[in-house]
Amino acid sequence: MHEMYEWDSALETGNEKIDSQHKQLIAALNDLIEAFAQGKGKDEITKTMEFISTYAIMHFSMEEELMVESEYSEYKNHKRYHDEFKVVLGSLIERLVDEGPTEGLIDIVISTIRDWLINHIKGDDFRMATYVKTRS
Repeated sequence: MHEMYEWDSALETGNEKIDSQHKQLIAALNDLIEAFAQGKGKDEITKTMEFISTYAIMHFSMEEELMVESEYSEYKNHKRYHDEFKVVLGSLIERLVDEGPTEGLIDIVISTIRDWLINHIKGDDFRMATYVKTRS
């Protein structure tokens, strides 16, 4: 059983819009954990994963617009991380569709999303939000 992830101040970037969307991504990850814990079927779990992917893509676009507007020097690298993670999300969804939500695959899905999100928020997004704040 995976533990739900609690939002905490260590994840705050100081940008209200970014933080609000990050909270939504964490909530969606928790929805995925909950769906698996309740024994929801492949369709429900895949739908939750598709929401995470769609929401992440929208969120990444918003962040990338902020970076362009503020002339963030690390834009290309940051966008590359986003683009790489979009591919990862797509492949995780494909695996869920092909293999179904086995415990082993769900472990991979949850830990991959959680680890990437937390590391990205605390590192790349925090640096970017700090920079954007100095430019506004």
